[in-house]
Amino acid sequence: MEVHHHPHAEKKNFKEYFLEFIMIFLAVTLGFIAENIRENITEHKRARAFAHSMMQDLQTDTAQLKSYIKYYTYANNNVDTFMRILSANDPASIPSGKLYWYGLYGGAHGNFVPNDATLQQMKSSGSISFFKTMLGTEVAKYDRLCRLMLVNDEVNTDIYAEVRKTRALIFEFKYNEIANQIYKKNKTSFSQASIDSFVATNPPLLSYDKTLFNQYLELVRSRFMSSNVAYGDSLLKQANVLLTELNKEYR
Repeated sequence: MEVHHHPHAEKKNFKEYFLEFIMIFLAVTLGFIAENIRENITEHKRARAFAHSMMQDLQTDTAQLKSYIKYYTYANNNVDTFMRILSANDPASIPSGKLYWYGLYGGAHGNFVPNDATLQQMKSSGSISFFKTMLGTEVAKYDRLCRLMLVNDEVNTDIYAEVRKTRALIFEFKYNEIANQIYKKNKTSFSQASIDSFVATNPPLLSYDKTLFNQYLELVRSRFMSSNVAYGDSLLKQANVLLTELNKEYR
């Protein structure tokens, strides 16, 4: 009867086990590092694309904000003049052309609509985290100021409707429209002479009732147009800060 001898398996020493462990550890670590590098490169590319798109949105916003601020500054100054002349005089003693011109701006109306498609996409997808902390903070500041400005415009909407109703009881539409057309023409080619010419006229009013004028003034004052200018200024400054930071980070 034959006896079969089984070969003895060669035992690995500690050094060989340790070497295998090191090899596996290095492979896993390098794979992890490579994956992180790949993710960082991908995130940076996406962040750059978002930054470029956001800069385009901000450039559109700043152009809109400059126009918004200019309009409400002009309207607010004319409303101040309207209040001042009525505080010192009886409506019947004031040239009606002057009342029509300055009274027109009590009904000034214009909303700021942010171009925030990129920002909203980044918020919903959590992609703002692709930006560095400081840049993300500036984006959040801009977003907060946008929301505040939108709320301010919305609050003014109901008062604006009441202002228009009361204005229609005092001023005749066709003469209001003449004044409005002069304003529109002056936006592209300013002419103080055209304003002075209209102010010097004496178109009829629908009412000289002091109580009605007082009601109109109170409604106009409650609009706080200076707040539109203040919100617009703050948002414009933040837009420029954000544009500078985006340009610095993602040239």
